[in-house]
Amino acid sequence: MVELRENEHKTLLTIEKLGGKASVEQIMKESGLPDTTIMRGALTLQQKKIVEILEKKQTIIWLNDEGKLHAKKGLPERRLTNALKKLGEKGSLKKAIGKAGLKEQFVPIALGWIQRKKWAILNTKTNTLQTLDKPKVGNDEKLLKLLGKKEQAIVEYLSPELQAAVQILKRRKLLEIEEKTTRIIEITKTGWITIKKGIKVTTEVTQLTPKLIISGKWRKVKLQKYNVEASVAKTWPGKKHPYLQFLDEVKEKLVTLGFKEMRGPTVEMSFFNFDALYTPQDHPAREIFGIYFVKHPKYGNLNAYKHIADKVKKTHEDGWKTGSTGWRYKYSVKEARRLILRGHGTCQSVRTLLSKDLDVPGMYFSIVRCYRPEVVDKTHLTEFNQIEGIVVDENLTLRDLLGVLEKFAIEIAGADEVNFRPDYFPFTEPSVELSAYKKGYGWIEFGGSGIFRPEVAMPLGIKLPVIAWGLGIDRLFMLKAGIDDIRYIFAQDLDWIRRKGVV
Repeated sequence: MVELRENEHKTLLTIEKLGGKASVEQIMKESGLPDTTIMRGALTLQQKKIVEILEKKQTIIWLNDEGKLHAKKGLPERRLTNALKKLGEKGSLKKAIGKAGLKEQFVPIALGWIQRKKWAILNTKTNTLQTLDKPKVGNDEKLLKLLGKKEQAIVEYLSPELQAAVQILKRRKLLEIEEKTTRIIEITKTGWITIKKGIKVTTEVTQLTPKLIISGKWRKVKLQKYNVEASVAKTWPGKKHPYLQFLDEVKEKLVTLGFKEMRGPTVEMSFFNFDALYTPQDHPAREIFGIYFVKHPKYGNLNAYKHIADKVKKTHEDGWKTGSTGWRYKYSVKEARRLILRGHGTCQSVRTLLSKDLDVPGMYFSIVRCYRPEVVDKTHLTEFNQIEGIVVDENLTLRDLLGVLEKFAIEIAGADEVNFRPDYFPFTEPSVELSAYKKGYGWIEFGGSGIFRPEVAMPLGIKLPVIAWGLGIDRLFMLKAGIDDIRYIFAQDLDWIRRKGVV
């Protein structure tokens, strides 16, 4: 006769009652036992060959907020097609968008998919849309409709066509996906024979209490053995957010390498963000769609930097003493005083080069929050972090810059390969763009770099070479952590934060 503990016996009787085979969830519901107790008992029963534990992996999907919106109103391309139909199968893009009631963020999505699905064609010359064929309901729409009615679905139970549609909705960021393992416990042949022969239930003590010791009963009781392999309840101890941990590690590495941290204001004057970096005052990046302007107050005070501002003004107008011809326009000091939200971290490099505490040779870095009115997608945010760095020293060359960038990508982001290609920035020459590759993830663009032009360095009083870079550290973390959507870093997804290991 086999001896079993009370909970092991109760678990076995419950499985027998459920037909000899049941999931942990079913056993919990029927017996009232917690899942950890059931699994501990099941592991012991499995060791005695009374039961077998089977694992079945399932993929659970459900719609996120955007997905629910499209399930209710229809995919953007479907709404645009329906609007086009009401306009007589052909109409101006503006009218079709208005008729469809599409928000600005969904317009490019609708246009892209309506042409990809060959539902309509866009004439870019006349800016008109025309339907090509009667659009059939696709599997992506069928899956969207199904998930709109159900809270969630198991991918493995869907038809092959809908399973393929899962990948489409996943790429469109309309789904939340979770891998789940379901454990099924089944009584074996040996187990059925054991049940027929009879089972003796033993009572074991889990705690040695003062009462047991004083009374002497501890000599007669059976102490429960501790099974170190048994499942335990999931616990989520407090920890620093993985991204914040990554930022701390980056700072620590840079300080160890001898870099000093730069600091500067979030609300900046256009002078530091643009003018001192030899960016002309009519540059597109300075338009309302390229930067955030402060409403009140509109202007800052440049009096403390008047001697520098005069040199920058002359450099813009005729090149000053830099050997350049300048931008050849009438420079506005008032425009230079315009207050904005910092658009990149390079403005802090300007302030550092102007500082009386500047060390030459010197190495400096900053990790700062930057702001630009970007269209939010998987690689862009309106608020993002940028890691900025400069090195001031004699005989610095492009080779030194490439070495620093490669070190960043490989040692900090865990990249397997790096790629450099020529680029253009108003304030550096030569200019280089950095991209990096990680196996199983792909290529990602990090940002720009270069050597400060004389038009930047000389007005600031710097006569030595300055190599500089500004990289998207959010993207560095994406590569390091294997994240393909930048929005996940700042999402309020507690489950993801809990499960994401500290990198």
